[in-house]
Amino acid sequence: MSYFKIKGGKKLSGSINVNSSKNSAVALLAASLVNDGITEFYNFPDLEETKRIIEILESIGVKFSWMNKRHLIITQPKKLTIDNINYASAAKTRSVLLMLGPLIHKFRTFKLPKSGGCKLGARTVAPHLYALENFGVKIDSCPQYYLVNTDKKSPSKDIILYESGDTVTENAILAAALTPGKTIIKYASANYQIQELCFFLKKLGVKINNIGSTTISIYGVSKINTKVKYTLAEDPIEAMLFIALAATTHSEITIKRCPIDFLELELLKLEKMGLNFSLSKKYKSYNKETNLVDLKIKPSKLIAPEEKIYGRPFPGINIDNLPFFVPIATQAKGRTLIHDWVYENRALYYTELIKLGADITLADPHRVFIEGPTKLKSNEIIAPPALRPAAIILIAMLAASGQSTLRNVYSISRGYENLTARLASLGAKIEKIEE
Repeated sequence: MSYFKIKGGKKLSGSINVNSSKNSAVALLAASLVNDGITEFYNFPDLEETKRIIEILESIGVKFSWMNKRHLIITQPKKLTIDNINYASAAKTRSVLLMLGPLIHKFRTFKLPKSGGCKLGARTVAPHLYALENFGVKIDSCPQYYLVNTDKKSPSKDIILYESGDTVTENAILAAALTPGKTIIKYASANYQIQELCFFLKKLGVKINNIGSTTISIYGVSKINTKVKYTLAEDPIEAMLFIALAATTHSEITIKRCPIDFLELELLKLEKMGLNFSLSKKYKSYNKETNLVDLKIKPSKLIAPEEKIYGRPFPGINIDNLPFFVPIATQAKGRTLIHDWVYENRALYYTELIKLGADITLADPHRVFIEGPTKLKSNEIIAPPALRPAAIILIAMLAASGQSTLRNVYSISRGYENLTARLASLGAKIEKIEE
């Protein structure tokens, strides 16, 4: 177990670059399975979450080599061996589900371990199963694994997704990529990681129309064997962490390489709350697709919005960005209502900020009222087993005067790379200690 020691209450300053995305990285690792050739990823993050997926892929025969810290080369074996798949690593990440889409084209029958990951309440896998049924796949849920049978694979067709989820959309896209002919996916998520997955598949020769919309057309092929290089784009959720950090600590920070198309509504809400910021001109990420800006945030007097703040599928406020409004709201004058309708348990984690002096009332398992502004104070907290709720506790601790301890920070390491050193570069007093 590792923990953070934090001396908070200090204003931060300087600039920081946004790293590539955990959510995109795990989708692209799964997507590497559709390519029998060599896949090279640049700007690839070194995270606990990606390590778990790599461990799972290594256990079925995939080879990985790092040319430098952020350049990853993936080589597929002549034949994958599913029997020794790594159950221990799968138990730590829900992202193992993304292997369903590619693997239905590699095996007639296989077992995929049941997944772990963030503890956010009931998270049914039924949408994945319903989506893959369209490809003639039968999936039975057993106590420790899913039993997948692909004996009667179907040709491409129109697919209506049971919900507009990110991972279910990715699974349907990956299944369609190796299904010859035209597959239309309706009610798809158009989120950033979906778009990045499509950009990568296009480089593999898969034609995809209407990227960024909720109805996409995929022209699948029977086999892909090519050498491909792809550079990952930046993470809007990490950008939001630094936005929330600046707003909550009343600091002047420049956040470079922000994927603006996936932050526009968040910034508009914050502008109406009084956040003072400026944007550079747009420029392209290394993938030549994603629009970036440099964002400068200045200390601001914030006011609570009259309307509730809630997440929804893109182009709404990103569901992963919603928690970051909680520490911001503690510094806004008035009452803020945050409605986290997606997950049963996540709003419960928001009340952990009460231990740091926040004035938060839990209305029900999905809604919290936050009164502000409040002066945050130090404390010791065990991080919840969920990435974004753990991250907002860290932000509040950096704003709280005195020395705080945040224990069991594995959940943060799942999604943020080298975070202590990067925060220290902004002047934060933070130390990661291994027990």
